Amino acid sequence: MKDRLATPARTRRASPLEWLGDDAVFTPQGYEPGYDYPLVVWMPDRSQPFDLGRAMRRLSLRNFLAVAPDFDPRGGCEPLWDAIERLRDRASVHPRRIYLVGQGRGGSDAFRIACRSPEAFGGVVSLGGPFPLDEGLFARLADVRRMPMLLCTDRAGGPGASRDTDRMLRVFHAAGAMLALRIYPGSHDLSRAILADVNRWLMDEVCGTSAPVPSAATP
Repeated sequence: MKDRLATPARTRRASPLEWLGDDAVFTPQGYEPGYDYPLVVWMPDRSQPFDLGRAMRRLSLRNFLAVAPDFDPRGGCEPLWDAIERLRDRASVHPRRIYLVGQGRGGSDAFRIACRSPEAFGGVVSLGGPFPLDEGLFARLADVRRMPMLLCTDRAGGPGASRDTDRMLRVFHAAGAMLALRIYPGSHDLSRAILADVNRWLMDEVCGTSAPVPSAATP
């Protein structure tokens, strides 16, 4: 049985990683109750072990609150919304700076959830999970166009993967949606280099320093 978080996150100073119900919660170093923090909502690949504390040490120890909800998207997303609301009740979260970050299959799920509820998120990041092109996720096109997306992937996969990437770029370009694509030589989705890039991309969005991109972009 996991320990429950007994007091609000804003009053605790011991460990940056705690439990709120069954959900892992990360509180940044130097937490300031008067500042509305960006929130990173992690969606790991459920077929692999995931360590929220380790991921946040590589992403940033100071820039974000984070939560890893304990749920399976195939059973519905209510636990995701509940986890976000519980954390918002206990910590200072900026309501327009909530970002989904998914790994592997969790990355594809993050795309699905964000595109179906674009008003709820400031952006979405997928670490190795392809965008589900054939699921009608541009139905709310006007809202989806305003939502920044980042896909981090690797060079492996052969001609089939290249064709899928080309098709994805064409679809985003035609839709006028924002997708940044980062391609890496290795396949370790949670490496320090990749999460450092994700941190920079998120902070550019938080600070409003990224240039608007009406179609897909590569570095």
